[in-house]
Amino acid sequence: MTSTPTADAASSTEAGRTVFLLAHTGRHAAIRSAELVVKGLLRCGLAVRVLAAEAADLPLPEEGVELVAEATPDALTGCELLIVLGGDGTLLRGAELGRASGVPMLGVNLGRVGFLAEAERDDLDKVVDRVVTRSYEVEERMTIDVLVRSNGTILHSDWALNEAAVQKVSAERMLEVVLEVDGRPVSGFGCDGIVCATPTGSTAYAFSAGGPVVWPEVEALLMVPISAHALFAKPLVTSPTSVLAVEVQPDTPHGVLWCDGRRTLELPQGARIEVRRGAVPVRLARLHHANFTDRLVAKFALPVSGWRGAPH
Repeated sequence: MTSTPTADAASSTEAGRTVFLLAHTGRHAAIRSAELVVKGLLRCGLAVRVLAAEAADLPLPEEGVELVAEATPDALTGCELLIVLGGDGTLLRGAELGRASGVPMLGVNLGRVGFLAEAERDDLDKVVDRVVTRSYEVEERMTIDVLVRSNGTILHSDWALNEAAVQKVSAERMLEVVLEVDGRPVSGFGCDGIVCATPTGSTAYAFSAGGPVVWPEVEALLMVPISAHALFAKPLVTSPTSVLAVEVQPDTPHGVLWCDGRRTLELPQGARIEVRRGAVPVRLARLHHANFTDRLVAKFALPVSGWRGAPH
C-alpha cells in the first residue's frame, strides 16, 4: 500500500487537478449525489470530467465540467482520481476503467453491500474534503488473468477483479468438469459451475457459492464449486502463484464464462479455462484505516453483541 500525503488547503486548489466522475444515472440517488460531489469539487478549484451520455442526465454547472464521448482509458488521461457513484455493478465498471488507465478508484456505495466502496451516500461531504486535500491512501488489489483454450489454441483472454465463473447453460444438465491446480488434476464431477476468485471476490459470488472469506491483504487464489455432485467438492485456497484450470468435458453441452458478471463468452465443448494471478492490479483509494474485520461486520450486519474483547 502506498500513502498519499495530506496537502494543505492552499495547495489543494492548485490549477490542473482533474477528477473523473462515473455515476449510475439510472438511480435518483446517484444523480443527486453526483450533483453534490461536482459542485463541491468545483467550489474548491478542481475540474471534473464526465461522460457526455451521463452528463445529459445530471444537473451539472456549465463551467468547470469537461465532457468526453466514450469510456476509454484515454478518457482518464490527466485525472488523479476516478470517483464512482453506484452499486457493485457500477463499481466494477469503474474498476475496468481504473485498471486500464492506472487511475485510483474511489467508490461511493449507493447499492446494498458494496464491498468495493469506500464511502456511503451520507459521507459525500467527507469524500469531497478528502479528495480536495488529498487525504487518502491508495492500495493495490490483486486481479486474475483468464485464458480460454480449445484443442490447445487460445480462443479468448480476459481478466477479473472479483471472479471468473464457469457455468452451465442448460438447466436440465450439469456441467461435467475436471479441476486442475499447478498442472495436476484434483477432482472431476458434475456441477452448476466453478468460481475462480481473488481475495477481493471472496465476499462476492464465491461467498454466495459457499466459499471462505479471505482478508484482502492475503494473497491467494480461490476455486469454489457451485452445487457439485461429489464427495470431495470443497472450496480450495491456493498460492497466488498457482495456475488454476477448469476443463469442461467434451460430452458436456456448452458452458459459459463470466468475468466479474460483466463480460461473457460461450464456451465450446471441451474448453479449458486457465486462471492465474493478474499482471495488472486495480488501484483503490481508501479514506479509512478501519480493518477488514470491522468492514465485514458492518457490511453483513453481523451480530457481535456480547463481545468483551481481550483483557487489558
